[in-house]
Amino acid sequence: MDYIINDLEGWNDRIEKIVKEVGLDCYPQEFEIVGYKDMLAYEAYVGMPSKYPHWSYGKAYEKNKTLYQLNMTGLPYEMVINSDPSLAYLMRENTLLLQILTIAHVYGHNDFFKNNRLFKEGTRANQTISMFKLDADIIRGYVNDPGIGYEKVERIIDAAHAIRYQVPRVFGVKKLSNEELKEQMLSEYNKKIESRSILDEYKDIEAPNINKIPLEPDDDLIKFIIDYGDLEEWEKNVLSIVRRESIYFIPQIETKIMNEGWASYWHYTIMNLLDLPDSLHLEFIKRHNDVIAPIPYGINPYYIGFKIFQDIEKRYGREKIFEVRALERDESFIRKYLTRELCEELNLFQYAKKGFDIVVDEVADGEGWKKIRDTIAATCGVGSIPYIRVNELNKKDYSLNLEHVFDGRELDTIYTKKTLKHIYELWRRKVTLTTKSKEGTDMVFICNEK
Repeated sequence: MDYIINDLEGWNDRIEKIVKEVGLDCYPQEFEIVGYKDMLAYEAYVGMPSKYPHWSYGKAYEKNKTLYQLNMTGLPYEMVINSDPSLAYLMRENTLLLQILTIAHVYGHNDFFKNNRLFKEGTRANQTISMFKLDADIIRGYVNDPGIGYEKVERIIDAAHAIRYQVPRVFGVKKLSNEELKEQMLSEYNKKIESRSILDEYKDIEAPNINKIPLEPDDDLIKFIIDYGDLEEWEKNVLSIVRRESIYFIPQIETKIMNEGWASYWHYTIMNLLDLPDSLHLEFIKRHNDVIAPIPYGINPYYIGFKIFQDIEKRYGREKIFEVRALERDESFIRKYLTRELCEELNLFQYAKKGFDIVVDEVADGEGWKKIRDTIAATCGVGSIPYIRVNELNKKDYSLNLEHVFDGRELDTIYTKKTLKHIYELWRRKVTLTTKSKEGTDMVFICNEK
């Protein structure tokens, strides 16, 4: 280590001063310095100081540790929690310059967490740490309960994890209750009856089925199972915990490119305002270029986000990037601000499987850049996760009918069948899923056993 704690405190004070001068609006920031083994553990437990026990976290830890020891992957320079106050981990093995850069990067994330609308509408930062600790304590209580035990808890969590992101994807929109929906549907029906003309007097107007459950397709699969499934109270509580923690992470999934691009933009800006000594400046340039380096045959969110924010500032001014940071998510960010010129500069292209070969499908020229932009926008964030809704609960046999909102991408058959078994584990009666093939023909998956 080429630094002491006092060095980091001094650099942090200088960075905080610049943060205020450039207009970033942050939560109070706390830092914890950890070794690489601790960083591996925090990475496996998604950065939380307290998390409920499950084998998947141990698996992630062992995998990451093995890859790191074989020099096949690196570790994050830092991890930041969306909480108030914000908590960030700095890896002890970082050089002084790397610590300075990551501290600056952290403040970019902090500002994004506090001001982007998805985080403001979808999370309660002042309750984050306590929520995860409470959830961990509750589930450990069930694990230690002689009448329940680890195996039963694990079975429910396994199933819940298989559908953890089948929760509402849009924040800030009030969802009507069943009774409110009934009133709305009956009101609309009565208006149609009252407004029909004399010529239409004998024309049938179909009455709404107000006894259907749900009245409209429901995208909150986990909550539907909690509300209507045949589960014990502790099982419902476990599902509720997985659901609320998943909702907490939705804004992070939806803004990965923006969030990392914003933090990279600001660490670059702040570092250039720090007037670094020559002994540190060369390493800064190298480290920054490492962070935003393009990934062959993949998307580096740091790189694309950084370049887009730079381009927005160049075209519209710095005030505009604060507006974009506050209002957008990755999908809208890409659709609005990834231009043809940027596609060409970033050397973006699209590849596809043709027979047994992988070939370049689109390049960033003519109309090709729009297809590339639209593909990135459609597959980023929760767009990469199949969108499943509850279509109907069959009252005769209490079977569950689900529908896949088909967007041109076919479901993986093996994965679908395994996921339906997990849903059956929770619903405990027949589960049917309707979808389409690439050709547009209807497909039906049925599961009535574990």
